Amino acid sequence: MTPRVVAVHSSPVHGFSKSVRAEIRLREGIGVEGDAHAGATVQHRSRVAADPSQPNLRQVHLIHAELFDALREAGHEVEPGQLGENITTRDLDLLALPVGTRLTIGDAVITVTGLRNPCRQINDFQPGLLKQLVHTDDHGRVVRLAGVMGIVSRSGSVSVADPIAVELPPPPHLPLTRV
Repeated sequence: MTPRVVAVHSSPVHGFSKSVRAEIRLREGIGVEGDAHAGATVQHRSRVAADPSQPNLRQVHLIHAELFDALREAGHEVEPGQLGENITTRDLDLLALPVGTRLTIGDAVITVTGLRNPCRQINDFQPGLLKQLVHTDDHGRVVRLAGVMGIVSRSGSVSVADPIAVELPPPPHLPLTRV
C-alpha cells in the first residue's frame, strides 16, 4: 500500500490537542503556518525556558494512524490530532525511519529529525495513556511510540489523501532518538 496522509491538524495556541484541518501549509525552516510550534528556534515552552536559541527540530509532528488502532485495542479512544500531531499517516512505519529521511507529501518536504518524547500531560488527557506511548522493552531500552518530529525542508501544502514518498538518507542510517 502507498503511504498516505489521513488527517492534518494545527493550533495557534500551546494546548494539548490540535484542530482538524482540510489542509495545512508548511513553510521551509519554520513549520506549519499558524501553528504555535512554528519557528526557526524552539517553540515548546519547556525548551524555550531552557534555551530559546536552540534550533527547532520539532517543527512538524507526525503520528502513524496504526498507533490509534493499537491504543483502541488497549482501551484508549484517541482520534487523530488529539495527541498534538500535525500530520497523521497510514501505511508508513514512521518509527523505523532513520534520521534524515525525507518525506515528500504534496509539494512539501519534511526531513525527519527524531522521536517525539511524550510528556506527562498525556495522562491528564487520558489516565494511563503515557504507559502505552513510552515503556521499557525486555532489554531495558526505552521505547517511544508517539510519532516522529521533523523540519520543513521545502514549503508546500499537505492535505488528506496526499501520498507520501520516502527518500532514505545515504548510509550509514542512524536510528531515531528523542528530540
